[in-house]
Amino acid sequence: MKLVRFGPIGREKPGLVDGSGTIRDLSAHIDDIDGTNLGKDSLERLRSLDVSTLPEVDASTRLGACVGNIGKFLCIGLNYSDHAAESNLQIPEHPILFMKATSAVVGPNDTVEIPRGSKATDWEVELGVVIGTKAKYVKKEDALSHVAGYCVINDVSERDYQTRLSGQWTKGKSCDTFGPTGPWLVTADEIPDPQSLDLYLDVNGKRMQTGTTAKMIFDVGTIIEHLSSLMTLHPGDVITTGTPPGVGMGIKPEPVYLKPGDTMELGISGLGVQRQNVVQG
Repeated sequence: MKLVRFGPIGREKPGLVDGSGTIRDLSAHIDDIDGTNLGKDSLERLRSLDVSTLPEVDASTRLGACVGNIGKFLCIGLNYSDHAAESNLQIPEHPILFMKATSAVVGPNDTVEIPRGSKATDWEVELGVVIGTKAKYVKKEDALSHVAGYCVINDVSERDYQTRLSGQWTKGKSCDTFGPTGPWLVTADEIPDPQSLDLYLDVNGKRMQTGTTAKMIFDVGTIIEHLSSLMTLHPGDVITTGTPPGVGMGIKPEPVYLKPGDTMELGISGLGVQRQNVVQG
């Protein structure tokens, strides 16, 4: 299934995308696409619905982030060997973890704001993993059974804030609008191998990032095993798993960063496409 949230900011409703690409309203069956409705039983109940009886949603309706009420937004850094190389950083021994404030989360096509004083706002296409069932001390071989589904995430980043404001990377990752998420939450049964997905990101129509999740240093199962040994993962938690090469910071001879008026388009095979216009905050 492809699950969505649609409607005005703060008043999104749950929906799903039918076989023809039409959004159908799930409001009569669940309150939201969030942790309370992402368990195996809940998803099976949604699969059993007669989609043709669900109300259609106008195609022009805004899409919100595909997961509501996110508990933890966990981010893995330097998880592609070729991205680590372009950043002139060593491949990590263990997954690098930082947090993104949930207040950064926006819809997949919402405007991205460059923060006041920013000099280095950058783009990062990433595979998002959404937890469906509680995970604690999970082994790698069982890890994917705890995944509700996958989505596209743009881990927008302010590099000066990230590296020069002292402290953790979180400062450069949590600005308002820095977490476009969606368009859909594609349930795990439709993505049998999360390590065989192609990713891309364009800025103003120019291809900047091209990658494959096969190049991850730590695969999704390893990431869940590691994180669940440190903290309990709860339904509705989101993990974004790192970005392939081609970020603005890595461009030679001089980095290139986002400016007002730019447009980003990014996507992952099977998970849909995002588009964002960039404005000054």
